[in-house]
Amino acid sequence: MNFYILDDIIRPCTEEELLAQTNYKYVAVLTTPEWARERDRFDMGIELEPDAGDIHNSKAEVNYDSLTGTFLIPDRDNIEERDFRFAFALDEKGIVFIDDSGKAEQMIDSIRRTKRWRKPSLERFLYDFLELIVENDLSIMERYEEELVRIEDAIINSQGDGNLGRVIEIHNDIRKLLVHYEQIIDMTQEFEENENGFFSEENLRYIHLFMNLMARRRDSAASLRDHTIQVRDLHHAQLEVRQNRIMTLLTVITTIFMPLTLIVGWYGMNFRYMPELEWRYGYLAVIIVSIAVVIFCLIFFRKKKWL
Repeated sequence: MNFYILDDIIRPCTEEELLAQTNYKYVAVLTTPEWARERDRFDMGIELEPDAGDIHNSKAEVNYDSLTGTFLIPDRDNIEERDFRFAFALDEKGIVFIDDSGKAEQMIDSIRRTKRWRKPSLERFLYDFLELIVENDLSIMERYEEELVRIEDAIINSQGDGNLGRVIEIHNDIRKLLVHYEQIIDMTQEFEENENGFFSEENLRYIHLFMNLMARRRDSAASLRDHTIQVRDLHHAQLEVRQNRIMTLLTVITTIFMPLTLIVGWYGMNFRYMPELEWRYGYLAVIIVSIAVVIFCLIFFRKKKWL
């Protein structure tokens, strides 16, 4: 168990100090067994018990005299495969994280080391905590954008398939981030509605600021997702162009050999009274005619720009 008071910085304290004081908001981090043992001491009106062991999305739910919810945060080092999961319970006195992964404690420690507040409040802590979830996402999307541009250039320059598999991986990562953003936005809207009056009207501006930040992140991710679709479509278009070129070449070759096949078939009939069969220059004449046919076809196709 770890307990903190929201002063000008996040100050560690004991459980007794936390529950005894009334001047500051608090933050507590407990494991699931610790929460089961200590939950009644926080005196929260909880109807929907947060379950840190069964988390499928990020959400917030209004209780009679509290807010409960869960976080499902994709690991930015492995977005598609790994998530951090923990729950929370919040009222006007503070917020408790129920976390068996250690992620919430890590984020709180980061805020302790980097933030100092003139007017400490629960709303300002929530803003910094939520912002920490998405703070590196812009650089991740910029890196993805650069990768997509390189792959796009490779496709246009006909340098293989431009690593289409990587495009699909990026698309899946961005799709998962978009779902994550939508869930965080829905959660923040629950905070913004302030149904239980836990947040002061003055400090709700922090919630509004984070909503605007999330809207920009969502728009950036949606734009990047569209870019992955464009690169994928470009790959398919280039593939069709290459296939069409091959089909055109095969058609030209077939067309050239059609009259030659006719000549071979004609003189392969071996009728008794075919004068060319006994003509001294018949063989040479067939060769010349065949070469003339090939040259004529090549010139014709070149003028029609089929070659």
